[in-house]
Amino acid sequence: MIIDCHGHYTTAPKTLELFRNAQIASLTGAKDAATSPVISDDEVRETLEPAQLKLQRERGTDVSLFSPGAGKMAHHIGTFDTSSQWSRACNDLIAQVCRLYPKSFVGVCQLPQSPGVEPKTCIPELERCVNELGFVGCNLNPDPTGGYWTGPPLTDRWWYPLYEKMVELDVPAMVHVAASCNPNFHGTGAHYLCGDTAAFMQFLTGKLFKDFPTLKFVIPHGGGAVPYHWGRYRGLALDLKLGTLDELLLNNVFFDTCVYHQRGIDLLTDVVPAQNVLFASEMIGAVRSVDPETGHRFDDTRRYIDGAVHLTDAHRSLIFEQNARRVYSRLNKVLAKRGL
Repeated sequence: MIIDCHGHYTTAPKTLELFRNAQIASLTGAKDAATSPVISDDEVRETLEPAQLKLQRERGTDVSLFSPGAGKMAHHIGTFDTSSQWSRACNDLIAQVCRLYPKSFVGVCQLPQSPGVEPKTCIPELERCVNELGFVGCNLNPDPTGGYWTGPPLTDRWWYPLYEKMVELDVPAMVHVAASCNPNFHGTGAHYLCGDTAAFMQFLTGKLFKDFPTLKFVIPHGGGAVPYHWGRYRGLALDLKLGTLDELLLNNVFFDTCVYHQRGIDLLTDVVPAQNVLFASEMIGAVRSVDPETGHRFDDTRRYIDGAVHLTDAHRSLIFEQNARRVYSRLNKVLAKRGL
């Protein structure tokens, strides 16, 4: 089985966008408060069948861990109540997808974060999504301000109540920023990758995993700059007398394969141990075009794992399936229940 740990509903029905527009308009008094969207099963089918589902079949992947569009989380808009209403609508839509296509999609939730609001306020929605909707993980935004980074680092005790609940529920978080509202940082080309890199350095210098030895995070987009500067991080850890990266992080921090070129995947899977790499494509997402050098779409990431000549069949089994089952530990029960 090939499990894609990083999928977003980027092709969601227009009804969801209209709801969001109305919600934002209501913040300025231009409209009355928006009511929760009603999206038909046919609308879901019409947006998935020619898109993510079609590409799954063409590329030979089996299951996608599916979450709301990351950029559109936009936690900087409105208040916590705004974010709560928006997150609930998005998560309910993901649950609808999983109900319609139980053999193709498993839910991962958006959290109702808001700048300056304690992360513990996200716990009820996390519990609802895991306990009631059957989701297996969450996306955690390290910067709800949308590019201004005014909140505490991920290792600060401010986050601890949420981490305690994640450990209790046995769910990991993918560290994923949302849209950038700072013009200095392009969303997918800079802000995403800066967020990945910043989160890794926070984990390296903090003591989070001494307090939460079973807490798990997936850093997407191949870890941002981390694999390319692996020696720098190894050296910093030693200079700071923190120990080795193996001791500090590699029981708790994992990377996905949303890198989009062969040499990048070769580097990632050569530098980072295979047991810390999870297959992912983020399709249809950050890069949608065809690579003129190969004739294939950039986000067809299975090709890169297959093309990495230094990987053994055992390595590929870890990357394609076993690591996802281990990191998203609720996944085994969900897949078994669905006959997978």
